[in-house]
Amino acid sequence: MMKAVQLRGFGGVENLALAEVPAPVAGPGQVLVKIAAASVNPVDTKIRRNGPPIAPDLPGILGCDMAGTVVALGPGVTGFQVGDAVYGCVGGVKGLQGTYAEYVAADARLLAPAPAGLSPREAAALPLVTLTAWEGLVDRARVRPGDRVLIHGGAGGVGHVAIQIARQQGAHVTTTVSSDEKAAIVRGLGADEVVNYRDEPVERYVARLTGGRGFDIVMDATGGSDIATSFAAARLNGQVVTIVAGYTADLSPMHGKGLSLHVVFMLLPMLHDHGFAIDRAHQGRVLRQASGHLRPLVDPTRFTLETVGQAHERLEGGKAVGKLVIDIAP
Repeated sequence: MMKAVQLRGFGGVENLALAEVPAPVAGPGQVLVKIAAASVNPVDTKIRRNGPPIAPDLPGILGCDMAGTVVALGPGVTGFQVGDAVYGCVGGVKGLQGTYAEYVAADARLLAPAPAGLSPREAAALPLVTLTAWEGLVDRARVRPGDRVLIHGGAGGVGHVAIQIARQQGAHVTTTVSSDEKAAIVRGLGADEVVNYRDEPVERYVARLTGGRGFDIVMDATGGSDIATSFAAARLNGQVVTIVAGYTADLSPMHGKGLSLHVVFMLLPMLHDHGFAIDRAHQGRVLRQASGHLRPLVDPTRFTLETVGQAHERLEGGKAVGKLVIDIAP
């Protein structure tokens, strides 16, 4: 048996309940991991509130990300050994147990060795946001050295990693934030230029920073619904990346500039298992490549399995600075 937080209904945090449930067993191609820490992502709160189509069957276990230790290998698994420290984005959606639990049987292709030098809390903060930023900037937009990249929401979960990945690829990075505190954070992460969007409209900072040309790549990492700002910031024939597209928007500005739009939904490898764009093994390769090169921004507030509901409330209330992490095992 193990402790886990079950989602017993859709709606408020009262639907999250700590329970004793059967511990999973590693099946073919799976690795059984004792979880040390798991992070909370916006998709967790959206599934809890809204339910299907990607929600696990009830009662289910949410949580995509984790860091922990390998305790058993299923048939056919190679590349891992019992005792290895690993991390990955492995579940929490339909058909897959999530990581708000003491153990998870994870598809080995979704795992990578935990980054050396990072604590389990820090490692657990990275998988989903790293994979999202990498898919948007590297796999889809094909960021190149010298590209001018604008990242909306640079102090957020995806945004703070996107800054670092874009810089590592040789790009010149501008990011938008909402406060002086967040401006200091993103400068520390390597942003070349920082814009407070509350003080300066998009037309003005595009003119000031690019001479009116616009940015080669614009990534909206806010999870909001203001795609028009990204269209306005992109150059002719530029590229726009968004992590949320569940809203109505006018695409005529995109047409007028000949823009390419990339919608990133990195949970697809867990929901499906075919094709390059949703290749589970690609996730493991990205996490291995990124390992050791990223600094996670972790909110200092501490949570446990008993207080997962409070973590959801903090995230939904817009109070989190960086990623929220749940401590599960020492």
